[in-house]
Amino acid sequence: MMDPNLTTIDFRMYAHWIMLLPMIGFLLELIIGKYCWRKGGMFATLSILGSMIISFGCLYNVYVQELGFYEYSWEWFYPGIVAGFTIDPLSLVMVCMVSFISFFIHFYAIGYMSHDCAKNVYFAETALFTGSMFGLVLANNLLQLFIFWEMVGVCSYLLIGFWWHRPEAAAAGKKAWMSCSVGDCLFLLGIAMMFTIMVGTPGVVATEPISFNQIFQNLEHLSNATIFGMSALTIICVLFMCGVLGKSAGFPLHVWIPDAMEGPTTVSALIHAATMVTAGVYLIARAFPIFLAAPNALMIVAFMGAFTALYASTLGLVVNDLKRIFAYSTISQLGYMIAILGCGAVLGVSAVAYALFHLVAHAFFKALLFLSSGSVLHGIGNVRDIKEMGGLLKGMPWTGYAMLFGALALIAFPLTAGYYSKDKIIEEAYLYATHGGDLGYFVWIFLVLGVILTATYTFRAWYLAMTGEPRSYPAIRPHECGFWMKTTLVVLSVFALGLGLFTADWSKGLLGGGYKFWDFLKQTFVVETHTASGVYAGLDIHEIAHLGGNTLMHHGAHPPQWVIYLPLLLMIAGIAIATMVYYKNRVDVSKYIKKDNPLYQILWNKYYLDYLFKDILAEKIIMTVFTFWDVLDRYVIDGVVNLMSWITIQSGQVSRKLQTGLVQNYATAVIFGVSMLMILVMMIRGGI
Repeated sequence: MMDPNLTTIDFRMYAHWIMLLPMIGFLLELIIGKYCWRKGGMFATLSILGSMIISFGCLYNVYVQELGFYEYSWEWFYPGIVAGFTIDPLSLVMVCMVSFISFFIHFYAIGYMSHDCAKNVYFAETALFTGSMFGLVLANNLLQLFIFWEMVGVCSYLLIGFWWHRPEAAAAGKKAWMSCSVGDCLFLLGIAMMFTIMVGTPGVVATEPISFNQIFQNLEHLSNATIFGMSALTIICVLFMCGVLGKSAGFPLHVWIPDAMEGPTTVSALIHAATMVTAGVYLIARAFPIFLAAPNALMIVAFMGAFTALYASTLGLVVNDLKRIFAYSTISQLGYMIAILGCGAVLGVSAVAYALFHLVAHAFFKALLFLSSGSVLHGIGNVRDIKEMGGLLKGMPWTGYAMLFGALALIAFPLTAGYYSKDKIIEEAYLYATHGGDLGYFVWIFLVLGVILTATYTFRAWYLAMTGEPRSYPAIRPHECGFWMKTTLVVLSVFALGLGLFTADWSKGLLGGGYKFWDFLKQTFVVETHTASGVYAGLDIHEIAHLGGNTLMHHGAHPPQWVIYLPLLLMIAGIAIATMVYYKNRVDVSKYIKKDNPLYQILWNKYYLDYLFKDILAEKIIMTVFTFWDVLDRYVIDGVVNLMSWITIQSGQVSRKLQTGLVQNYATAVIFGVSMLMILVMMIRGGI
């Protein structure tokens, strides 16, 4: 029976500890952890457990007790620049997901990293990583969000390159940092533009010009602001989207994701499931009213998300590295989330609910897939090529079935978490297509095609790794993972399979209050509910939609039945293709996997984007520009300065020789000088 005293605790008052506890864990691991090597990871894991307890306590206050949203802030280092935290359905769903997934990844890592001599540093960095993500999610203004946004990036650089003594890992960390920095710079420019129009647009009343609260309240005036004759909000949202493409691995800034697999597998799970890559999706969700007032920007968001989903799915077909296959699946699934957010011009706030629902479902099955792949690597000596595996299910049944459950959720198999979230996105994308113009049909088609490709490459990986006969010596005698790792796989399997059951229409009664997941999330933006206060006080999402020229679709519209069943049929077709080729071996694909096959070469070389960015853009164009500037700086700019100094020195040398110390020389010079002056005067007067 629950302690009645617990029901009276207002956990919202302690929301700042959600972020602070992992920061304390970071310091303890860094300072004390090296002296407690055998207990490595305990400080970080327990600190995140504390954050999880507070997070779910806040969720209980808002969801069950209906205490309402909560926001508090304080003036920072400059008048009008504030810091603070926001507790609402959007931030609560995120912190609960991040804390839960991060806790079990840390729990798993206690076993996975047990023999690493620098594991205290590892756990310190992961605690800081998680704490930074909490700070990003809870931030109530753009500047604070950006600071933690950058801290997340720094932590990813440290963790991807954690095994820095391996050149591949060190290079991967640098690549992640450089790729994300491109988007981050543009994101920062967008924040600066937002500040500018907030303080310079007539009619805007803002004492805190970068807080979400006041930005949303002034959208009516901001919608009229222009920059170079274009809508200021559209430009700002496009710049925000550039930041999203960097952090959430959207095309074309996704190139760092596959190389990031050089870090520990637990880092891959943390990045892909709970932290970094979800930050971009959260940014669009948090700033959704701004995007809604800029319909052209939302159109770009929808198309880029859908294109990324299809693009990454094609690459998953040819990759042989187990972790990289799941990395490309992350890029693809993030594309689904971003695409449905872009559909918000027609769907309204429902788009945010659908995106966040898939984000949460994805967190469970993607963490499960990465951690099960980590168990595979742990059990067969770090072999990552699926063509060198085979037959692992016999020796690693816990790991094999855990990976199978994650794979089923990834491909949206019925009754799994992915089925209720991913298929809902595709259905709503069709409604967007029918109301949003011709471009909307491309969005829907791209998402639909991604279904069959995802099912094919996912089961290709599982069949080659888990079935058949061993194809290398390490795969002959694999060993199952230990307690810490196995427990985590079991817990995540339960949620990957069962999370969707509690969000289906027919399961309302199971939740007591009768809410569905997306109904709770919609409260973030719907002002009619009595809980709408703080950040969203006075916010009318329909008025904002009309500011941007959006016409929200009538609530209750449903797609045709064939649209609902099409993803299921394509998913079955994808499984059938993988089964025939990689399990039954009835189709020989070796004739297509040849160097002279142009399509295969394009996919194998990742559409030559790495070649474009590294060999052409970086080494040829950028290095040529830098070389030109180096020559210009060294021989022109420095040359002029050095020439002037040389002239000065030489003039001094000549002048010094005139100082002989002999009076007759000085007298001769004076007479000569006077004579020359007299001659000059006479010439001027015309006497000579």
